[in-house]
Amino acid sequence: MIADQEHYPTLTPEEYFAWEEKQLEKHEYIDGQIYAMSGGSKNHSLISVRFITLFSNHLEGSGCETGNSDLRINLVETNDYTYPDVSVTCDERDKTTTQYITYPCLIVEVLSKSTEAYDRGGKFRMYSRNPELKDYLLVSSTCIEMDLYHKKDTGEWVIINYKEGDTIELKSINLSFPIEQVYRGLKNIISEEL
Repeated sequence: MIADQEHYPTLTPEEYFAWEEKQLEKHEYIDGQIYAMSGGSKNHSLISVRFITLFSNHLEGSGCETGNSDLRINLVETNDYTYPDVSVTCDERDKTTTQYITYPCLIVEVLSKSTEAYDRGGKFRMYSRNPELKDYLLVSSTCIEMDLYHKKDTGEWVIINYKEGDTIELKSINLSFPIEQVYRGLKNIISEEL
């Protein structure tokens, strides 16, 4: 959810970690550049929390970990770091790190107008290089819609569009749920039933 690149110092990854600890906001670190993260709407926040709760409950006792938007992802074979809204890792290698994970099997981004193009394009291209990532879920915060980028066993990515009345299937964590479960009771969501 990169908002804007302001004029930040050029830092090494180690300097970036030390510098960011002193900042009030979060910043992504891509190709040596620092980008301030934008804030989200109330719906954005509530949707993220619902996913975290849903995944944490489903994965309890499995050894998998669910992260919120405070957990960085190190993009595989780079010194780049992003902050997705929600992530899940089941990889043992991620249990040894304290400031980030590298091998998520599932990433969720709740879309906003300012970041949607980036989340669908550049950010997906960066994430898709990760051999462990199986599901990349893009979630609307204004209407009942989700787009799942799913990596098949052949390595090919397919996009599955979900709308009201559909059941979301996340093979990465063996979880299915009705799309309405995430949107229940939210305000300003476009729907005939809500």
